[in-house]
Amino acid sequence: MAKPKIFLGTDHAGFELKEEVKSYLRKLGYEVEDRGAFKLDPEDDYLDFISAAAMEVAKNPLNKGIIFGGSGQGEAIVANKIKGIRAAVFNSDNPEIAKLSRLHNDANILSIGARFVSKETVFKAVKLWLDTDFSSEPRHKRRLKKIEDLEKKLFR
Repeated sequence: MAKPKIFLGTDHAGFELKEEVKSYLRKLGYEVEDRGAFKLDPEDDYLDFISAAAMEVAKNPLNKGIIFGGSGQGEAIVANKIKGIRAAVFNSDNPEIAKLSRLHNDANILSIGARFVSKETVFKAVKLWLDTDFSSEPRHKRRLKKIEDLEKKLFR
C-alpha cells in the first residue's frame, strides 16, 4: 500500500519539534508538506497553520496530518472543525495512545503537545500511528458512521 502524504502544521510552541519530525518522516520515506509555521514567531496564531494542514488532509482520505502546539488541545479543536477530520491529541509518554487513535477512531490527524513529550517518544508514537491501520471492527465502524452522519447534519 502506498504511503500517505503527511501535512504538518504548528505554532511557535511546536515549531522545533515539527522541524525534527519533518526530517524524521522524510528519512522514513514519506512525502511531507509543511503548512507552517515557517519561522519561530512567539506572536503567531496556531489556527492559521493548523487549519491549512487540516484542510489538506480533508481533501483526500489517504492523506494524514501531524500538528503541534503547546498541549495539542487547541490545535485538535481547530482541526476537528473541518469536515472529515478526526484529530486525536497525543501529549503522553505512552505511544500506545497514538496507536489506539488509529485502531479505534481512524484518526487522520495526530495533534502533539510539544511541551509534554520528548522527541524520542514522539518519534515512536508517530511511527506507530502511521504503521497502524483502522481495525474495521463492527463497533468502530458503527461509531465512525455516526460521526459521519452527524457531520452531514451539521455541514449541509
